[in-house]
This record gives sequence, C-alpha cells and structure tokens, in this order.
Amino acid sequence: MSFTPVHRRVWLSARDCDLDSFRPLVERATDPVDYPHAIAVERNVLVYDGTATGEGLREELVRALTDGPGVVLFRGAFPDPAVVDRVTGVFEALIAEQRAAGTTAGDHFARPGANDRVWNALEKAARHDPSAFADYYANDVLALVSTAWLGPGYQVTSQVNVVNPGGTAQTAHRDYHLGFLSDEVAAAYPAHVHRLSPVLTLQGAVAHGDMPVESGPTLYLPYSQTYEPGYLAWRRPEFQAYFDAHHVQLPLAKGDAAFFNPALFHAAGTNRSADVRRMANLLQVSSAFGRAMETVDREAVVNAVYPVLLERRAAGAAEPWLENVIAASAEGYPFPTNLDRDPPVDGLAPPAQADLVRRALRESWTPSVLRDALRSGAERRAS
Repeated sequence: MSFTPVHRRVWLSARDCDLDSFRPLVERATDPVDYPHAIAVERNVLVYDGTATGEGLREELVRALTDGPGVVLFRGAFPDPAVVDRVTGVFEALIAEQRAAGTTAGDHFARPGANDRVWNALEKAARHDPSAFADYYANDVLALVSTAWLGPGYQVTSQVNVVNPGGTAQTAHRDYHLGFLSDEVAAAYPAHVHRLSPVLTLQGAVAHGDMPVESGPTLYLPYSQTYEPGYLAWRRPEFQAYFDAHHVQLPLAKGDAAFFNPALFHAAGTNRSADVRRMANLLQVSSAFGRAMETVDREAVVNAVYPVLLERRAAGAAEPWLENVIAASAEGYPFPTNLDRDPPVDGLAPPAQADLVRRALRESWTPSVLRDALRSGAERRAS
C-alpha cells in the first residue's frame, strides 16, 4: 500500500484571501439530521436544550464547532433565573464601583466608555460574592462544552459587556489568539498555527437579561471558521461587506448561552432598543496546554541580557542577531494581563515585554530606565 502525503500551504498571505473561495464554505445549510441531539436549527445555528445529555453529545459538539456552523446555542443553559440575577447584581455592583472611581474600561472593538465593560469579572465576582460565584460556575453546560472542545484542565476567564441603548455594532472579527494580532504579525505565523489557534480557546456568552434582536445580540457568520486564511481576511473590506450582508442573529432569553469557535466571524450588534441594557457575560475558556513547562523570570533575564544588547548594538550587531536574543529572553506575547491597568492602546493588544526591549534599544535607554519600565509593566499586568 502506498501513501501519498497531503500537501498543505505552509504560509498564508493576503493573496490567499479570495471572496469567491469563501462563499461556498459559508453558503451552505445546516442539516439537522447530522446533529440528532439538537432540538432545532435556527438561521443555520444549532440549538440545544440546556438539559441535553447523551453519549454522543460531546462528539456532536466538536463536529459542530469544527466543521459545522461553528456556533451552538443552549436554551436555558442557566435554568435558575435566581442564580443569574444574583450574579447580575454582582456585575452591576462592580460597574457602579468603576463609575464611582472614575475609571473607564478600555475596549478591544469599541470606543472606551461607549459600553460598560468589566475586565477580569471572574476574579472580581469571586471576591465580591463567593457563594453567588460558586452557584453560577457550577453550571453543567459550561463544563460540558468546555470539556468537549478543550478537554480537562481548562481555564475560565470572563469579561462583562453591557451595550447601552444606542450602542453601535462592532466590525466583524475573529478572536483570541491570532484574531488579536495585526495582519502583518498574523502572517508571520505559519499556516499550521492558523489551524491551531482556534482549538486553544472556546468563546461563550451568557445572556443576563432577555435580548431581543433590536437590542443587538451577537452577529454570526456560520461556517466562516472553516476558512483557513480567515485571520488575514476579516479586516478586508470585501469580507466585512459580505459579513454585513449575510450574518445571522438570534434573540436570547435570560439564561441562554451561546458558544462558538473563536475563528468564527462575529460581532456585537447595534442596540437599537430604547430601554434594553444588553448585558452578557463573555466567557473565554482556554486550553490547559497554553503555557510553558517551566516558570521563567523573564524580567530578570532581560535585565541581565540588556546591557549586552546595548553593547552589541553599538558595535554594529545586525538586527536579526538582536531579534534572536530578544526572542529567547523577553516575553513576546502581551497576554495574560490586567486589562484594567494595561489596556490596548494602538491595536487590539497592549505592548509585550519584547516590544518594550525593542523600544529601549531604539531609544538607547539605560539599563536602569528599562528596569523601571519592566517593573512598571509587570505591576500593570498583575491581578
């Protein structure tokens, strides 16, 4: 028996982004026969009952999020409204505290202050009301979908987003990890990393109040997660226009929860209602494998190596040489961080430690200036 290897693209670029090849992937219908545990298909989205169980359900969810529509909706995922209301009260208290303190949370895709946003709501809620936190996160649906997509050992984080009446829609986008990088940086990662990124994270949203369509629940483009160069395509005008013309949107009731592949093209909708403050608990669940084997004090390593970098740069060391040393010593990724104190400024992510080292070299900072900047950055990132 002979084996013929499958040749796949090693690198992706803007040249691979072709709307004509995108259309056939997303212009297909979800067949309920393929998903026997679902209770309905609404606008191409699979809908499940919050009490759904069954031997094949986890396998079905993986298929749905991988090659299927990429988004599933659980009606009544949080069946006890009192549990949701208690946590809503916690979120409102946290928002009131932020307002009283005069702080405005930054936002990835909206003007700061346009919405009410609570970063790291998971930790803040646990500290504010541990009992309400426990009753809420004991949820079986969250555990079911998280385990199906990521396996055991997953890590839950949460951000609260309240879109007030008049709040405008986001632009279509993909999410963390590669979705938070510029096109130029995303293109520097090989194609297999583009395929890997979606399986490192599960996105979810729990409705903390009824969300009629006019209040702007999330817009989705089913099957768009299957488009391999999508992390380089979503900003392009023709893809944005296609999303605007073809997205779907489902109303939610309090306690409903949607979960989706982070590579799915999606966006928060415009709140056209007169009086609905649309509150959602945005869940980002991360794979246990998204971390290194060893604990390394990168700050200490950079402080030790930076004088050498300064000296070699002055002596004419080539940029690739300097970059290689920075990559081996400094933290090249800006997350995880404390987005209250370390918000995105010029993009979707704050600067990484490595960006700070590059700036220090460009501007010929002394080692003590860099040391202070690194310490300040570490303090901003701490919870």
